[in-house]
Amino acid sequence: MKIYGIGGFNEVGKNMTAVDLGEDVILFDCGLFLPPIVELEESEKAYTEKKLRAIEAIPSDDILDGLGLRNKVRAIISSHAHLDHIGAIPFLAYRYNAEIIGTPFTIEVLKTLLRDEKIFLKNKLRTVQPNSFCYVQGKNQKYKVDFINITHSTIQTSLLALHTKEGIVLYANDFKLDNSPVLGKKPNYEKIKEISKEGVKVLIVDALYSGDDRKTASEKVARTLLEDVLLTTTNEGAGLFVTTFSSHIARLKSITEFGKKLNRKLLFLGRSLNKYVSAASRVDMCPFRKDVEIATYRNQLQRALKKVEKDRQGYMVVCTGHQGEPGSILDRLARNKLPFNFKNQDHVVFSSSVIPTKASIENRAKLDAKLKKRGIRMFNNVHVSGHAGREDLRDFINMVNPEHIIPAHGEHAKTAPMVELGEELGYKDKKNIHLINDKQRLIV
Repeated sequence: MKIYGIGGFNEVGKNMTAVDLGEDVILFDCGLFLPPIVELEESEKAYTEKKLRAIEAIPSDDILDGLGLRNKVRAIISSHAHLDHIGAIPFLAYRYNAEIIGTPFTIEVLKTLLRDEKIFLKNKLRTVQPNSFCYVQGKNQKYKVDFINITHSTIQTSLLALHTKEGIVLYANDFKLDNSPVLGKKPNYEKIKEISKEGVKVLIVDALYSGDDRKTASEKVARTLLEDVLLTTTNEGAGLFVTTFSSHIARLKSITEFGKKLNRKLLFLGRSLNKYVSAASRVDMCPFRKDVEIATYRNQLQRALKKVEKDRQGYMVVCTGHQGEPGSILDRLARNKLPFNFKNQDHVVFSSSVIPTKASIENRAKLDAKLKKRGIRMFNNVHVSGHAGREDLRDFINMVNPEHIIPAHGEHAKTAPMVELGEELGYKDKKNIHLINDKQRLIV
């Protein structure tokens, strides 16, 4: 069996892995690298495959051409709906005579991306429910793929278990172990133990925070943090703005519920929020949809914000911009590009952390500086991570008991601690735990 790390092994994002089984190739994920996209958006809006390749924002899947593997690809299987895992599918999937498979929410988000980019794919889109399975037709055999429910910072995330003659390839990128999710089911530990007994040959695992000596807290902790900030901090007469990841449906549910307790109307601003909330609604996983008003286009935004300007006490605004992204709603508000003026003592709640990339850190610092000049009360890191910490990973590896481990989802400075953890658990560097690079092949 040959594993190709195509993207996501030298950066946070651009995730894509190829499993070469001889006659057949299975692709896991096909994501964007977001920092150069953010820079591109400052100058132009048109995305093309050529442009995205030039700025290294999409996986270098063209290496499969030179290896004679492109025509052997049978499926592109997505683990979840984040752009760093599915965002490159609209630009690359046409290259493969392969179906695209994901959970209902993941496929709904993908359909929205395709509509936004006005792209038509001939590839068949197939949905698989969490805690279910499908078969992928190879040249001469079928492969079973389990979609094992796992928790993360978006709904319907799956561990993907590809059953082969040589054992199971378990793709675990991204996840956390949350036994008290605010929305959706808890991790399917029974199935994880079941595939462990069958035999996991290779584990490709989210190791972004393998160096953090922690167990990642449950989403219920983030809900408590939000409750504390929103319900026990004096905000009478103040403008109240909350920003978080648009794809974090469980977090949006908590924010909405606390906004209702404050007797404020809920106003969601931005196309990204509309994209994910609408997708969640279409798969019946958005219990708060009837409680929120969504404004996306310029005229809608302007009308909505004029109402907030007149009645600051009456609204809670949820918007994009928690990373300080140029052109986001919060960035435009901070630069006086929208018809609402922040006043001294208005509240901005960041229910997020800063993504650990140079561009995100710099953009967020610029935004913070603009907001502080206005005398705004800022509440940072009202958040818990969607990624497993070192102690979660220890428990997870002990559960899975794989023959080989491949750390993923970051540059080596972030993923190398996974090698140390593996050695603590009896694995040996370069023998059965492998730190690989983008475009590198590993034979196991």
